[in-house]
Amino acid sequence: MENILNLDREFLIYLNNLGSNNWDLLWLTLTNKLTYFPFFLFVIYLIFKNFSIKQSLFILLSIAMLILLTDQFTNVIKDSFQRLRPCRDDTLNFLLRSIEVRCGKYGFFSAHASNSIAVSVFLFKLFSNNNYTVLNYFLLLWVIVFSYSRIYLGVHYPLDIIFGLIVGFVFGILSYKIAEKLILIRGK
Repeated sequence: MENILNLDREFLIYLNNLGSNNWDLLWLTLTNKLTYFPFFLFVIYLIFKNFSIKQSLFILLSIAMLILLTDQFTNVIKDSFQRLRPCRDDTLNFLLRSIEVRCGKYGFFSAHASNSIAVSVFLFKLFSNNNYTVLNYFLLLWVIVFSYSRIYLGVHYPLDIIFGLIVGFVFGILSYKIAEKLILIRGK
């Protein structure tokens, strides 16, 4: 296990040091949830366009519950494992690039990664019968960029991201299956 954690640490140092001051503002913007607000509004529009009002409201409630559940589960795991974030680890301070970013205490696993992929998987499944290929590509790109931003900024190890993606993927699939059963999304 120690070898895996050392590899995780070395990979973080490598990836984090690929950055430069010229790109920091971009990655700070990309990690901010508010940056994607226009995209979320567009998704809400697509939901109301493709489903009845009752179904649309239930879908939005399902997504909100998915985010809440995923986020709270992430917090329980963080408090259980208590793995310090890289930006809180004094042995890493001189090895990582210094970027002014809010840094919580514990980082295993990433809520950014788990929430973004959970919502993306839910939406991908939701619109799988429609011809929204561009949306699916954007969802994939969003997950990759949003997740990598956490490594770039030095607030998560790569394994924090990987485990967050795995957990979020599972939560997204399960949440969609429950929503599908409850309102028969396919039947409109």
